[in-house]
Amino acid sequence: MTDNERFEGFKKALIEENEQQYGQEIRAKYGNEAIDNSNAKLMSKTEKQYEEMKQLEQRLFEQLKLGLQSGMQSNAAKEAAHLHKQWLIHSWKDYSPQMHQALADMYMADERFTAYYDQHGVGMTQFLRDAIYTYIK
Repeated sequence: MTDNERFEGFKKALIEENEQQYGQEIRAKYGNEAIDNSNAKLMSKTEKQYEEMKQLEQRLFEQLKLGLQSGMQSNAAKEAAHLHKQWLIHSWKDYSPQMHQALADMYMADERFTAYYDQHGVGMTQFLRDAIYTYIK
């Protein structure tokens, strides 16, 4: 098996896992077209593009940690909001600030997302939500 074949299998496994865990819920909430488009965008990624997406996520967490320490008016808070936008664009076909803000609200409303972000720092989800509302227009 080539590296490319392994990577293609890895992407398929990610999508299958997401579909098993959240498929029914996210398809009901966002529609089949949006989820199919997101899955197709992931499948079209090269290994380099996927790695760039993962690195963006790591930079996002670093900036969120700095922002939590330095406050909402810091460069770190602004950078975190913009990094999150860049990260989303890796998997969203369409993007708007309103959709981004709605997602941030969902992060606060859904304990699974809150736990995901807050594992990196208590209050990180709220900080991210507030940074998105402050800096993404």
